[in-house]
Amino acid sequence: MSKIVIIGAGAMGTAFALPCHDNNHDINIVGTHLEDGFIEKFKKNKNIHPGLNTEIPDQIKIFKFEKFDELLNSNIDLIVLGISSKGIEWVADQLSRLFKGKNLPNLLMLTKGLSIHKNNYELLVDKLERLLVDKGITKTNISAVGGPCLAAGLANRVHSSVVIANKDINTAKKIANMLNTNYYHTSYSDDLNGVEVSAAIKNIFSMAVGAAKGLCSKNISDEVREKNYLNTASALIKQSIFEMEIFVEHLKGKKETVKGLAGLGDLYVSSGGGRNAKMGAYIGEGLTFTEAKKTKMEKVTVEGADLAKEIAKKVNEDFNEKQLPLMLGMINAIVEDKKLELNWEAFR
Repeated sequence: MSKIVIIGAGAMGTAFALPCHDNNHDINIVGTHLEDGFIEKFKKNKNIHPGLNTEIPDQIKIFKFEKFDELLNSNIDLIVLGISSKGIEWVADQLSRLFKGKNLPNLLMLTKGLSIHKNNYELLVDKLERLLVDKGITKTNISAVGGPCLAAGLANRVHSSVVIANKDINTAKKIANMLNTNYYHTSYSDDLNGVEVSAAIKNIFSMAVGAAKGLCSKNISDEVREKNYLNTASALIKQSIFEMEIFVEHLKGKKETVKGLAGLGDLYVSSGGGRNAKMGAYIGEGLTFTEAKKTKMEKVTVEGADLAKEIAKKVNEDFNEKQLPLMLGMINAIVEDKKLELNWEAFR
């Protein structure tokens, strides 16, 4: 049995506690400073998590931020980060405050994303490592989870497959074995770059696939469109995988990783009805991103759109429309706030 602390009481962080619990680990969740009110409501509602609509077992202990230092200062085997990408700076501050001059336990990131630092792409694992080093923690061991695993499904123990990635294959294998259950199926990889890049950019491509119904034809009725848009969706999925391979290799990941759980698998799940696909559907209908955000998804975070804005300038510098016609078409439609127009002739 290992002691695991999850930072972040949101849907994925809490759902991830289920396979930890079912492996008989000592599992604790501590919320961020922004989640105290949420945790109070959760406990008053008989442990029904509102983001999952599922009752969480009493053995999974969930604490408010006031217990953060106490939990993190105990003898921990694994710290799991279930925070948003915007919380990376915050968690780096908290970890450096507690572990400067001490051994930092192994870290596992559930958070997905890609950012730009000094006009270079930066994976969130690399960003966290850089921030920790800047704050005096020079020895880190950070792993990441990739793959098609929606939080609600995991919380209900449906069969789900993921890949644990670490540059050290032995660490990846060890963590994968810690978490594997009869429904949470874990594999492992040393292609940390490939897994993390695939997991991030699939959000942009899932918007593109989500737009298929609106893009499939300009000259048919909604009824015919509803029954026949899958031809277009399939073409967009194929092009997405082709371009993801190009982009992953550009960021020193392995091309074959894209056809695995973190790429093709995650794209399938995300394009099937998540927030990114929903935004893509509105854009495919002819709305600009700003129109869709304001009138349809005003209070919803759309990770693919946030990422598009973050990396737009760099992607346009590094690639042209002949190389990445779908990715650039989607990114530029969002950043320039224009209707989506794809260059189908450039597809491969």
